[in-house]
Amino acid sequence: MNRRWLIASLLLFSAGTLAQESVPVIRFDSTPDPVKLPNDIHLGEVTGVAVNSKGHIFVLSRGNTTGPAYAAAASQLLEFDGSGKFVREIGKNLYAWSFGHSVRVDRDDNIWATDKGSDMVVKFNSEGRVAMVFGRKQEASDEDTGPLKHPKPPLPPEIGRFRQVTDVTWDPAGNIYISDGYINSRIAKADKNGKWLKSWGEPGSLPGQLNAPHNIAADAQGNIYVADRGNRRIQVFDGEGKLLREIRIDVPFEPGMQPAIGSVPDVAKLLAAGPALTQTPGAPWTVCITPGPNQVLYTSDAYPGRIYKLSLEGKVLGVLGESGKQLKQFGWIHEIACPSENVLYVAELLNWRVQKLILHP
Repeated sequence: MNRRWLIASLLLFSAGTLAQESVPVIRFDSTPDPVKLPNDIHLGEVTGVAVNSKGHIFVLSRGNTTGPAYAAAASQLLEFDGSGKFVREIGKNLYAWSFGHSVRVDRDDNIWATDKGSDMVVKFNSEGRVAMVFGRKQEASDEDTGPLKHPKPPLPPEIGRFRQVTDVTWDPAGNIYISDGYINSRIAKADKNGKWLKSWGEPGSLPGQLNAPHNIAADAQGNIYVADRGNRRIQVFDGEGKLLREIRIDVPFEPGMQPAIGSVPDVAKLLAAGPALTQTPGAPWTVCITPGPNQVLYTSDAYPGRIYKLSLEGKVLGVLGESGKQLKQFGWIHEIACPSENVLYVAELLNWRVQKLILHP
């Protein structure tokens, strides 16, 4: 991507949705080795990254793997200071660790981790002690314990339980919103004390329905932005679950771009086939909203592997990056931390790393 502007010259990806005629390519740098690991710690697939008010960086990795190759426990939460120096491991040997999915830090510097394998969300205080838990892990002693089934239609969801949970966020009042997840495809809401309030959404592709809600974030007004990855859209709800709008990203790219893994996809065929659009251009794997009075949103896709900067209304303001293994290239960005508009941290599954990006818009 060496052109200053991308011109909308390719066919439109979805009927009724117009591609923007021109989107600026954002210049950026990647800081080498933004986190410095001790000799005896190695990252696995990096599923999450977050930054607290002090600039400390929290990395959730599928490292420290234990057990057999299939159904191994793979979650490790590490903290680094603002210079990237290793500080500590949080929650070592935690009961909830199974298959880490995301990490977030709230405005009080509490650290929250979601674990897709154990179906649990865990809140740590700033000292790293468990302060609250949501969901329940399957019992190791139960003869029926095993990978969750995916019946069609899915079994009815239960209050207080999750099935392959993915992410968490909070509104200005401290209410907690959990994206639940690969199976239930809904959003759960609890108050700041952990009392279950409600949930909304169900599997499907209609407005308000969800297909693997993969990431979630809230803006300063308390609106909830859901990366509805399988439906190739971001849906925006108010705090009570009323659908406000949907955002679709249609930015042209060079035909035949190599994906991070696998062969070049037939995008038109994937879009026509549906319903799982995870590997299609603009399918949002992530959503991050910057702090401050002039908030913007960052999201990313797996193919062609770019990051998109958007207004909260959904206008694409810029695009950066591409698939690959080198700095400034990406291998399945799984979470983005955006402590400011021009500083991003990205967690990559395929490249087993965190990149710190400095944007020069």
